[in-house]
Amino acid sequence: ARQQCQGEIQLPLSDCGAIALDYRGYAGMATSIGHAPQAAMIDPAAGSVLAVSEALTNMVFAPLSEGLQSVSLSANWMWPCRNRGEDARLYKAVEACSDFASELGINIPTGKDSLSMTQKYGDEKVYSPGTVIISAAAEVKNIRRIVSPVLAYIKGTYLYYIDFSFDTFKLGGSAFAQTMGRVGDEVPTVNDSEYFKNAFAAVQELTSRGLILAGHDISAGGLVTTLLEMCFANPQGGIEAHLDKIRHADLIKILFSENPGVVIQVKHHRLVEKILEDYGVGFAIVARPTEERKLVIAKEEFRQEFDIDQLRDIWYRSSYLLDRKQSGEKCAADRFANYKQQPLQFSFNPSFTGKMEDLALAPDRKERSGLTAAIIRDKGTNGEREMAYALHLAGFDVKDVHMTDLTSGRETLEEVQFAVFCGGFSNSDVLGSAKGWAGGFRYNEQAKAALTHFYAREDTLSLGICNGCQLMMELGLLYPEMGDSHPKMAHNLSHKFESAFVSVEIPQNESVLFRSLTGTRMGIWVAHGEGRFVLPESESAYNIAAKYVYDEYPGNPNGSDHATAAVCSADGRHLAMMPHLERTIFPWQNAFYPFAFRKHEVTPWMEAFVNAREWLKERK
Repeated sequence: ARQQCQGEIQLPLSDCGAIALDYRGYAGMATSIGHAPQAAMIDPAAGSVLAVSEALTNMVFAPLSEGLQSVSLSANWMWPCRNRGEDARLYKAVEACSDFASELGINIPTGKDSLSMTQKYGDEKVYSPGTVIISAAAEVKNIRRIVSPVLAYIKGTYLYYIDFSFDTFKLGGSAFAQTMGRVGDEVPTVNDSEYFKNAFAAVQELTSRGLILAGHDISAGGLVTTLLEMCFANPQGGIEAHLDKIRHADLIKILFSENPGVVIQVKHHRLVEKILEDYGVGFAIVARPTEERKLVIAKEEFRQEFDIDQLRDIWYRSSYLLDRKQSGEKCAADRFANYKQQPLQFSFNPSFTGKMEDLALAPDRKERSGLTAAIIRDKGTNGEREMAYALHLAGFDVKDVHMTDLTSGRETLEEVQFAVFCGGFSNSDVLGSAKGWAGGFRYNEQAKAALTHFYAREDTLSLGICNGCQLMMELGLLYPEMGDSHPKMAHNLSHKFESAFVSVEIPQNESVLFRSLTGTRMGIWVAHGEGRFVLPESESAYNIAAKYVYDEYPGNPNGSDHATAAVCSADGRHLAMMPHLERTIFPWQNAFYPFAFRKHEVTPWMEAFVNAREWLKERK
């Protein structure tokens, strides 16, 4: 429900992660982390408090079922013990962490320790900075209300600064101090835990009531980094910040101190301010969104403009340098050049309403429909649960078929109309993606006969997703007449596993599942290491049913010929696709979904399963 990348440009800016507890409701679980190793070098007690604070200011943008009382913490202590003074420093850190959590009324039931964080080189020692890594987890009552850190460019909105620390601005232990080659001697902390609780509760109410358009915590890098990061994942717009309402003379400390706090974007100012005042929480209106792609910082006579895109490239460059060592120079350079040039694209057919009733979906269905879909899986596949629910929601009676059912003869597929080969890592990809799975069909007479008879019938459909797509390519199921010219799957050009949310478009096609989606552009998850379509013949020789919107990496995540994401048989009945449409049928499953379509109950991907249902009903 919430992964690390956010916005149209998909940058790793999420404050928290979240999962849904089921497919029907909107309850979920959220998790976040916090740490402050540089601050702990100066003051171990303050370092612990800041670590807990960061985990909680990251978590505050998820509407928790019981507010702060929902949260449980895990503490991972990493310390160079048995060195002079370090045991005493650890004691202070643990004591401060325990006291702060107790004052907030939250528990730390678990954790771990690594207390030998010392590396010896001959007669020399290198100490790891003593720190605690805090992991927070809590139940979420509505995953759809989790606030994104991506600024919404809506006129009449403002950004509010809310301090959680009740402390003066201090630069010790900050990223700013580190860039100066210093650690510092004064670090911020939380001076009033009761005030922290009130601030957390106030932002929680704003989050639960849907009054926050965007929000981001203040931690590493300070307020200026928070404002910049809120702009990074968008291809347009900027922020004009006037900081006169923050009563402090030192602008450097205002911008770069890492006092716990948040910045929120709101539209209903009076209501928001009343709620904050009711909780006794202070605030300052500090900025507004602008059309110009600049961050403007102003206070009294001072005014400075910053180029957001230029600073974003500087921020991204360290990732590019690491990526060169993993993906190679070309793919790393392509990603660095293209990440801001390839925003997600969405374009839905006007007839699509996003309502379940308009697609004749019955989530509460108890009776059988008479249309049987078989999910065929092998040891190591893992996409069957999402696929089973998508098929059930579309109106199919879903049957679980393991390869052992086929190889033993227990299952013949004679009563199955729709065969679905799900995604995952069959046989751990030991022999290559889907090659072991394909061997089960090739070299077992009963499994081979069942598959051959199924594809010989004219009243059947099939779908292969990810590992299932690789299986269909390996067995040559789409174009058996093409021989060596049949599409093949190869390793990604990046030489690594690609997991990303990308845009695809549906061209004019003859696929039973995708025909009605022609012209649609939408987002979808990819997760594969061998996802590159190799098409030996010209593009016109194949029935390409889906394409990545962008030809270049990373928009084309694997380097597929003609940006191919899916191909179908000549008659349109059999479809092989690398991206996971079954993981993207609900808006909350999408890493980004346009605000204009926020009331959709399902995404256009659900229409593919409905098309399969209707085609089979006509032939039943």
